[in-house]
Amino acid sequence: MNFQWYPGHMTKAKRMMQENIKLIDLVIELVDARVPMSSRNPDIDELGKNKARLILLNKADLADEKQTEEWIGYFRGKGYSAVKVNSRKGGGIKSIQGVIQEACKEKTERDRKRGILNRPVRAMVVGIPNVGKSTFINALAGKACAKTGNKPGVTKGKQWIRLNKNVELLDTPGILWPKFEDQQVGLRLAFIGSIKDEIMNLEELAAELISFMQDAYPGVLAEKYTINEKQNSYSVLEAIAESRHCLVRGNELDTAKAAGMLLDDFRNGRLGRITLEFVKEYTNE
Repeated sequence: MNFQWYPGHMTKAKRMMQENIKLIDLVIELVDARVPMSSRNPDIDELGKNKARLILLNKADLADEKQTEEWIGYFRGKGYSAVKVNSRKGGGIKSIQGVIQEACKEKTERDRKRGILNRPVRAMVVGIPNVGKSTFINALAGKACAKTGNKPGVTKGKQWIRLNKNVELLDTPGILWPKFEDQQVGLRLAFIGSIKDEIMNLEELAAELISFMQDAYPGVLAEKYTINEKQNSYSVLEAIAESRHCLVRGNELDTAKAAGMLLDDFRNGRLGRITLEFVKEYTNE
């Protein structure tokens, strides 16, 4: 399975971030807790150097809890602040204000020494498509968010959202896209729905997911679909189609429908809490 990407979008978003970065104190990077590395854009580290950094593992309710804790430890070991959140249901959102202050305490201390008191932290939220950036901003800002308008030195049109007297968010600095030198990254992003299903071969994608599940979470598919999962991935897909009565004319198995169902069950947490990549893959770098 081969993945292509669109560098044009990336160039524009990158340029926008470069223009904005000098105005902010903190880069808040949203990643999907099921694929914490594959859902990062490697350019953010370069663009955000010398800034406070906070990584939010979003959709944590869908990810394997033990693995999420390992990922938080991994990122903290690299010098980032890192916490798990669930923007859709509001989990962890209340604690974010405190986490932001903690992440920026060096900046606050520097300000204090220079006699600058009570200047709000300015933060930029970044993330690749489908990690829940808009949902997070809305959950954090709530209905009371007031756009504070253009600031001196800020290009016309850029909007700041004042969360409270301590924090201002730069609204929509543009979306950064992942790099796909590693096809495994593309595959994992396709699993979580960051790549449009319309351009994918869903049966092939489902077969890849089945292979992963057989290896990393044995028994889950057997229990969910009441099937024998100890066979090749296409046979398992056929077994799921049979178990769920996915049929086309003449009682033939509709494996395309079964593939869509399996991917939907995974994406919505109906297979349980599944993480697609593990810290151990990245600790020998």
